[in-house]
Amino acid sequence: MGEFDFIQTYLAPLAGREGLGLLDDAALLSPPLGRDLVITQDTMVEGVHFPSGQWGAGTAEKLLRVNLSDLAAKGATPWGYFLSLSLPRAMDERWLSGFAKGLEAGQQAFDWHVMGGDTTRIDGPLVISLTAIGTVPSGKMVKRSGASIGDIIYVTGTIGDAMLGLDLAMGRAVIPVSGQGLMVWEEAYQRPEPRLFIRKWLRDNASASIDVSDGLLADAQHIASASNVGLTLNLSDIHFSAPTREWAMAQDDPQAAMVRLITAGDDYEILFTSAANVTSINSVSVTAIGIVTAEGSKLLSPNGVDITPAQTGYRHF
Repeated sequence: MGEFDFIQTYLAPLAGREGLGLLDDAALLSPPLGRDLVITQDTMVEGVHFPSGQWGAGTAEKLLRVNLSDLAAKGATPWGYFLSLSLPRAMDERWLSGFAKGLEAGQQAFDWHVMGGDTTRIDGPLVISLTAIGTVPSGKMVKRSGASIGDIIYVTGTIGDAMLGLDLAMGRAVIPVSGQGLMVWEEAYQRPEPRLFIRKWLRDNASASIDVSDGLLADAQHIASASNVGLTLNLSDIHFSAPTREWAMAQDDPQAAMVRLITAGDDYEILFTSAANVTSINSVSVTAIGIVTAEGSKLLSPNGVDITPAQTGYRHF
């Protein structure tokens, strides 16, 4: 199947009107009146961001979901996306069809669509780059740089499930393991839930926000750096799911296991700072895990002792 056959067979049916049927060299966008555009981009590389050979629907849907997480952290409503595909020559039509079905599932679930992009063939691993576009009311995007001293640091959901899901996907032993753990971990890694339901609350109440992709500790430090503040996080306050906490407590060094969980990344929960007191937002659980300080970054053990991890999160370089 040639490039243009692939585009017209599998991608054009997914395009919105802005994409002009994917028949042109560009899209035509008219931003809604009174709204700003929020644009973010992510790249996923086979063997780095997902296991080798997983070219199908699951990888495509996850790509959409992790970009939607970026938009959610900014308080944005999804609009559309541009997709760039560098496809291995060994990737045949069966895989292309599955990949397109994953895109379709992600579009239908979150009401957005492809607007354009590019495709090519390479002698190498699958490389996918997605540029996501969302909208917010003018001036209302939630940045990383707005945290103030005294703000509470919150995170949605649970942390660390995706790390164990990745271990399973890579064929690494996860001990102990349970039926519940298998379901929780695999779902967290394969189909992260973008927290779009809290975007309006974030716009109205959060001083700074980021999604947890590189690791909870690393992303908290991104907020601190951008806001020119410090932070103190309490390891004992971080919420782990029941099977993940059970796994950590069964390790030789439970505290070290918990630190690994909060520095692994791929959680795609929302980490934010706010002066408000909150425990849930639109049925999404929220946990207070620390406070914004004047300077310095600390991670405290349950006994109040400073913890210094070997690294704070995933390093791209």
